[in-house]
Amino acid sequence: MGNSYAGQLKSARFEEALHNSIEASLRSSSGDPQPIFTQLYLEPESYSGNVQVDVESKPDVAVHSGEHELVNGHSSNDLEDDEDSDTGSPPVPYLQAPVPDGCCTLDGFCQAGKDLRLVSIATEPIEVPAGFELVGAKSPSAPEHILVCAVDRRFLPNENGKNALLGFSGNCVGCGEKGFRYFTEFSNHINLKLSTQPKKQKHLKYYLVKNSQGALCKGRLICWKDSKTRQFSSGASTSKLSLTSSLSSKENGGTSGLASSLFALSDSPPTKTAQASSAFLGTQDLARDCGFLKPLASTSGNKTLPIVPTALRVNGPANSIGIEGRPPLLSPSQVSLGLQGQDYRTANLGDNPVSTAMNSGPPKKRHRSWHPATLVPVPPTAVPVPAIRPIVCSPGPVLGVSSPQLTTSSVTQLQPITAGETLIIPENLLNTSGVRPVILIGHGTLPYFYGNVGDIVVSPLLVSCYKSNQLTEKILEALSLGSSQLLSVEMMILLTLQYLARLGSQQIPLREELEQIVLKAMMCCPGGPTISMSQLPWLARLEASVSGGSVQVVVTHNSLGEGISEALRYLTEGSYLQKCLPTYVVVICASRMSGNEFCVLVLGKYQARALAEGMLTTNEFLKEISYELITGKVSVLASHFQTTSLGDNLDKQLVRYQCKRKGQVIQPFQGDVTDNIHSQEVASMSPPSQADVFSKVFQIYPAQLSVARSLLSQVCSIADSGTHNLDLGRFCKVDFLVLVPPSHVLVHQTAQRIRQSGVLVDLGNEDPGTVHQIFDKYVIRLDGDVHAKMEAFMKKVRQNPYTLFVLIHDNAHVDLTSALSGSVCNGELQGLADRVVNCQEVLEAMNLLVLQVSCFPYTLQTCQSRISIHNEVHWPADETLLREQSPNELVYFGLKDYSNSLLWGVVSPILRCDDAFEKMVHTLLERHPHLHSMVIRSYLLIQQYTEAMMALTSTPSLRDHITPETLAMVEDLIHTPSREGFQGRGHMLLVRIPSLQLAMLAQERLEDVRNKLGLQLCFAVLLGSPASELNLHRNFTSRLRAWRGCENEDWIPHTYEDLEGLPCIIILTGKDPLGETFPKSLKYSDLRLIDCSYLTRTALEQEVGLACTYVSVGVVQDPKKVVVPRDSDGEKTAVSLNDGDELERPQSNGSAVTRTSGSLAENGVSSSDVADFLQKPSTSQLKGVVTSDVGTVTQGIKQECDSLGSQLSSDPPKTSKASSSLDSSSSASSPSPSSSSTQRPSQSTQCYRESKSAKVSPRTVIMSRAAYNLLAGESASQLSSCSLLPHADVAWSSPLRPLITQSLQGEEQSKYYHQWTVPKQHHADYGAPTVPHPRRLLLSGPPQVGKTGAYLQFLRILFRMLIKLLEVDVYDEDEEQDEGEENSQVTTPPNTQWPDIEEIRKLPFDSSLRDPKFWKASPVHSGKMTKCLKEFNQGESQTAETRVTKSIRLSMFAAHNAFHHCEQCHYYCEAGPAAQLSECTFHAFTFSSSMLGEEVQLQFVIPKVKEQHFVFSQQGSQLESMRLPLISNKDPELLKSPVFTPTTGRQEHGLLNIFHSMEGATHLHILVVKHFEMPQYRKYWPNHILLVLPAMFNNAGVGAARFLIKELSYHNLELERNRLEEQGVRRQDVWPFVVMMDDSCVLWNAHQSADGSSEMSDGSSTLINVSLKTVLQHMENTPKVSLYALCGTRKWSSSLAHKSLSKPFSRCHLHDFVMLNVDLTQNVQYDLNRYDCEEADFNLRVNSSGLLLCRFNNFCLMKKHIPVGGNKDFLVKPKLMEIKNHSPISPSQYVCAPDSEQTLLDAPAQFLLERFLQSCSHKLFPKAVKNRDNPVLSIDSYLNLSPEISVCYVSSRPHSTNLNHQGLVFSGLLLYLCDSFVVSRLLKKFRFLKGATLCVICQDRSSLRQTIARLELEDEWQFRLRDEFQTANCSEDRPLYFLTGRHV
Repeated sequence: MGNSYAGQLKSARFEEALHNSIEASLRSSSGDPQPIFTQLYLEPESYSGNVQVDVESKPDVAVHSGEHELVNGHSSNDLEDDEDSDTGSPPVPYLQAPVPDGCCTLDGFCQAGKDLRLVSIATEPIEVPAGFELVGAKSPSAPEHILVCAVDRRFLPNENGKNALLGFSGNCVGCGEKGFRYFTEFSNHINLKLSTQPKKQKHLKYYLVKNSQGALCKGRLICWKDSKTRQFSSGASTSKLSLTSSLSSKENGGTSGLASSLFALSDSPPTKTAQASSAFLGTQDLARDCGFLKPLASTSGNKTLPIVPTALRVNGPANSIGIEGRPPLLSPSQVSLGLQGQDYRTANLGDNPVSTAMNSGPPKKRHRSWHPATLVPVPPTAVPVPAIRPIVCSPGPVLGVSSPQLTTSSVTQLQPITAGETLIIPENLLNTSGVRPVILIGHGTLPYFYGNVGDIVVSPLLVSCYKSNQLTEKILEALSLGSSQLLSVEMMILLTLQYLARLGSQQIPLREELEQIVLKAMMCCPGGPTISMSQLPWLARLEASVSGGSVQVVVTHNSLGEGISEALRYLTEGSYLQKCLPTYVVVICASRMSGNEFCVLVLGKYQARALAEGMLTTNEFLKEISYELITGKVSVLASHFQTTSLGDNLDKQLVRYQCKRKGQVIQPFQGDVTDNIHSQEVASMSPPSQADVFSKVFQIYPAQLSVARSLLSQVCSIADSGTHNLDLGRFCKVDFLVLVPPSHVLVHQTAQRIRQSGVLVDLGNEDPGTVHQIFDKYVIRLDGDVHAKMEAFMKKVRQNPYTLFVLIHDNAHVDLTSALSGSVCNGELQGLADRVVNCQEVLEAMNLLVLQVSCFPYTLQTCQSRISIHNEVHWPADETLLREQSPNELVYFGLKDYSNSLLWGVVSPILRCDDAFEKMVHTLLERHPHLHSMVIRSYLLIQQYTEAMMALTSTPSLRDHITPETLAMVEDLIHTPSREGFQGRGHMLLVRIPSLQLAMLAQERLEDVRNKLGLQLCFAVLLGSPASELNLHRNFTSRLRAWRGCENEDWIPHTYEDLEGLPCIIILTGKDPLGETFPKSLKYSDLRLIDCSYLTRTALEQEVGLACTYVSVGVVQDPKKVVVPRDSDGEKTAVSLNDGDELERPQSNGSAVTRTSGSLAENGVSSSDVADFLQKPSTSQLKGVVTSDVGTVTQGIKQECDSLGSQLSSDPPKTSKASSSLDSSSSASSPSPSSSSTQRPSQSTQCYRESKSAKVSPRTVIMSRAAYNLLAGESASQLSSCSLLPHADVAWSSPLRPLITQSLQGEEQSKYYHQWTVPKQHHADYGAPTVPHPRRLLLSGPPQVGKTGAYLQFLRILFRMLIKLLEVDVYDEDEEQDEGEENSQVTTPPNTQWPDIEEIRKLPFDSSLRDPKFWKASPVHSGKMTKCLKEFNQGESQTAETRVTKSIRLSMFAAHNAFHHCEQCHYYCEAGPAAQLSECTFHAFTFSSSMLGEEVQLQFVIPKVKEQHFVFSQQGSQLESMRLPLISNKDPELLKSPVFTPTTGRQEHGLLNIFHSMEGATHLHILVVKHFEMPQYRKYWPNHILLVLPAMFNNAGVGAARFLIKELSYHNLELERNRLEEQGVRRQDVWPFVVMMDDSCVLWNAHQSADGSSEMSDGSSTLINVSLKTVLQHMENTPKVSLYALCGTRKWSSSLAHKSLSKPFSRCHLHDFVMLNVDLTQNVQYDLNRYDCEEADFNLRVNSSGLLLCRFNNFCLMKKHIPVGGNKDFLVKPKLMEIKNHSPISPSQYVCAPDSEQTLLDAPAQFLLERFLQSCSHKLFPKAVKNRDNPVLSIDSYLNLSPEISVCYVSSRPHSTNLNHQGLVFSGLLLYLCDSFVVSRLLKKFRFLKGATLCVICQDRSSLRQTIARLELEDEWQFRLRDEFQTANCSEDRPLYFLTGRHV
């Protein structure tokens, strides 16, 4: 039943009978309790002296997850009292009725066998009758499951725990059985299997609700009790808590341990949660640093002890006597408490330190009356306070588990109590002594603590320092230590004493500091001297004696508890009041039994408070502050500050002054604070506009360019790594999304940078017109809405596989909680970043890069980091720029510079500690020991600012009571705007108050005081909260608009930079600063609230980072002038930003700005004040913004830097007035006049007018003493901040490690943290994969240095590089023209679309080789003189070695290589997933060649999908022919000509994918490859048809391929004619053309006239991209096309676009891309032996045969420059490889005398001959050199004899067309492999010069002699024996022979 009983029942039997009668009475429909209840109770018994909590006993306590509540400081534990007897005997088992036969008894199922488990039926439809609720029941036999039940809601309580009818009515949702009227009956049906009396209150736990997906899930707890029955002395609301313990005793735990789980699991509303946080003030959290052990599973008869972890003590009002006269153990948060048992189990020595609690005496029954009024008070002395007991430690390992291993459970392990090891904490310890002692765990066994445990703190702060004996061999090796160097316990004690003795009165012990002392001691004196037990006390006291009494030593011989007890007695007896209380008491137990043990008792009020507060995480202490404010604990403090320092009532004084002013306010502009005018009059005043000052232009600086290039380089490295993690070749677009922490200001700031940078326009993602509205698509906050936005982004990622997306996680260090342990902390969701950035979809997307950006990346650099150390890019640390800078140039001034500034020796340092403020704080801290120090500091800070305002306006006598720092800041704030020339502009003062409640209090108070003093128009007071937009009064907004010259009445400031020049106090709140940039007018950063709670590197440095900015070089002083010189290199750092993080900025005329804290790239910087730049259409058109298009990536980046560098050094902005800003170092009373300036990275461009000489000074930072000492670094006696734990979410991996110094930067620092830190369990990287993510990068740089601009520039150059990958270098060379050709008359009309056959026949054939690729070839004599020959003959410029290329963007019609991938053509060039290479079929194709004189067998490799292009025999196995279409076919989609591409060595780089060039149309494309290369081409092009040349042609040139293509095509034409003739087709109707195309043809262009047609009426036209399909179909549609032998196009050059098309058609040489009529050219063959010029040779022979060649000048072809493969030179090497170290072989050695001893070469004979003629023909034809009038006569062939020698081609064939050679005298004769058509009669027609030379080339010596004889050459030519040569081949390589002679 679960109802409370007021008295004690006489017997268990009677109890049972009574229970049954009550159940029967409940069948009544009435909801009121019947009178019979009062009769059933006996007289209430008085409480026994020992009131004890008890818990139900179950076999498995460890996994029980009940919701137990503390009532009056004890657990009611769901009122499970009646199951135990008074004596603590085992409970009477509940006698269940036997289960009927055949019924199901499985846990989680009902007796009908239906599943009731929530996990199983969450998504199934469940019928719930009207008036019923679905609730979750818990079964002890299946604790991991919730069972679903339907219960009548009348029998369930309301939200206040009231109005539940007694009794039960429920249905089974499994089998549907209804009408259970007894919970006993129902529990049997659903198989709860209880050993105790069934009670609905005990087993019905949760309401079940539906989530957003419609699935049932656990809802709120069922509130079974009236909350008003809970009597809390603190009056706080309660929250329910389920503490689930794990059976494992060594799990790693979260940072916040129990503390955080109390709030994470709370079901109270937020205000109640805040109230409940009293548990956190000044309390330790052992779960955070060393963890709690879990309860062991106990047997049924045992009970567990009540446990109160040390982390959960309460102070203040919660500690006062409650209604029952006893202090509560815990704050309103509940903990499950156990029962004491008879037997105990000791913990393993290897377990964590624990705090276990125990009670004395056996447990007694506790009952409560029905009404609260019947509670009987009990004397406080009778209260058994649970004990707290740390685990026993062996003398060896001080703590068994290394500190990074933290436990998750908040419940401690049970420990037995041994006599002499218990310690009672005195009552009112904190109240009487004013200090809550902190016990620093040392070495040994601490006692159990009883009594007032809330007034002590046990801290594991230094315990890791004493664990050196746990160091592994690997760590010792890294530290250069040996195991013999480990220190003894005695040495540890002395080192600790020495360390504590030298700590100052305002210093606290730091773990890292003591660790370094221990490490140095181990290195200096290995092992240390042996210290005996008798020597130790003496030496210890000697060490302590130097401390001046601040350190005392207590030596005991029994236990540490003795010494601690003595020290506490000393505190409580007040004996310390007569003399000074020691700060530290070191308790040493010198026991012969257990060896020496020790611990440290911290009694110093400041130190004890600082250590206790430092143990709380930021979230915890912010909750504690909230609790103190909500519960009114601060009322004492608030009333103290109601009076001024002079003792007057503050509010009354302010009201008096307000009345005295009579509605007048102080004038904000000209005048003094004494000038009062009416508020209405001021409202109408407006300052003058200076719009030019506010114009903003984004600019990128050298360091940003460098970082962007480094990021790009890293991306390329990932792509080039060969791991296939990134394929840059597939992307043609870049898109991005920036994730920022949840700050509205930061979203606007980042969006503004993106907008100003123009990156969206440059990436082509947005139009310039729309770019202002869409920024929210590119910047999102990590708040509750992030999931929907990320889903939309990931959808884009999935839908655009060819776009490379970059997910930029800015300020990535801010929230790194894992999604599993994420919760709502301090109003913010945690773990969101992990859910977004580390979700599976993001990790697996192959087109998504993740770039994490951070100024404090340490938490991303643990040993489990997801980012490879190679993928980190660090801000450059280069100081070289400083030497070239003028004093007014800006450099970055960062954290290191602030530390170094302390060495400047100036009177007013920029990094200050307000000692007067600290003294006031210390006085207040002693008065209010119960309050958190930040509350006290905040109230004092508010009072200081309040009184400073009053002192400067109404009450000057207060001046002496305000610290000078505060007064100076407020005076500057109020007086500066009214000074002459400032026109209302002033400075910003930043006050950092992390707690939102305190910040709101401060804003409210300061605004109120300001208004009452009449200062409301002088300066603004703004709350800078991440959760809200800026809220500025309209008077100030209109002032900002006026300064900007902004006519938009709706404009309001969205970022802090928008407040430029506005005098204001910004109260910046929030757990962390989130990276917002502040304006140049920020002058002061007040960090006096940042104290000992910020003892991690990130927490401390990010606060100081608020002030970092760019300053003038001149203001950065060199410490060498002030202090004794140290290492000169080290001193240079003072002049630099962060080891040279300076960024040059363009000179301005007096460029001084109070640097804002922007990031260099972040803010985008303007080097110009020209207002026109505001309307920039795109960044690429800005003079100052280097974003212009460049040719290549590398050149582009260089150009960017070069142009920027020159601009920086030489281009001052064009401003007419001197520009500068307020000098931030000027004093408040005499500031320098202010003016305008240019801006530095990340800062806005708003500025002031000022003299030229003004400098930009660093901001002034005012800090607390604790933070100041750490920031002062090595310059003071304390450790530097960089040595602290890097982040609260990580832990050191080893107790000792090398010291990290400020000089460790970038990659070295990253390596250090990767080696020495590990993530804690709640960190997002905890449990991350061991291999870092391949597509994740980290950009780290100091705060406000310009990282945003750098990553935006990275996006820009990444896009350019991808575009560059989509660009190709094509040859850009003009054809050579004849003299006067441009003016020649054209007979063909220029608007002809197709050639007229008759007109073409009238055109003369131009035999000149005009294409620049023939520049190294012999000119063909044509009777005309080309320009190039003319120049050459005049001895002018030689042809350049490298040909001219131009980078061209690929169009949609481009041909591609094997690296191209896209959805459209992947099946065209890639094999399908199931396709294997065996999917191709091999077919031999044999034909006889008259030229070769034998049969040729070619092999076809035909993929299955391409077999429709071929004809096979009936059996389907024999290839018969290749299908050819008919000339008459007019299908517009048909491409008639098969395309043959000869290719070699270019399986990857050849442009063999012509899918897009053909517009996807069906076509026949055949790759002609050499036999040995066939496997490679099959691998890369599995879907292409391959024509494999016979193996005999493996070393042949391209001539062989062209010859075989033509031979094969003619043979195939005949076969197709025969086949189609049988089908009734005329032979001449079969299509006779094939296309021969090089593998480097990439793009095709066509001339288009202005009206869009291809006809050029007036000659004016433009070039447009067209497809290969367009070109081919146009040529194929030529009228009478079968009468043309060859058709082709011209080569592209950039000049063609500017020239008018004079001739639409030409008869000239065609090459690279030709449509060849194999029918007409049947008798003209390509020379199969040729390596070069085979096309020119073929063209000349075709023309001489009287056939037509027609070039379509309307089209032009682009050829890509491909540096690899192709028909390149053979590597000519000696045949016999034993000849080593031979010198390079020159072409003159390619020939030799027959039978000579010369080295024979391993190269084809034809190749050697061609290269010899090309290089050495001047020796063969000396008369022809540079003699264009007397060319060399070449019969039937064209060979390249070098560009110096002209060749005249003549055909020997009868009826051939030849050049008219009448009157032409030749300088030589070349006969190359001449056939029978060459006869002596022919040769006698030609005239030769006297001394002309002859060269006859033949296949062998005999044919050479026969040719000489047959042609009767000896008649006119003189031969000598020594003039016979052969190519330098051995005989088996069949050398060629030639003979030279002289004409006589």
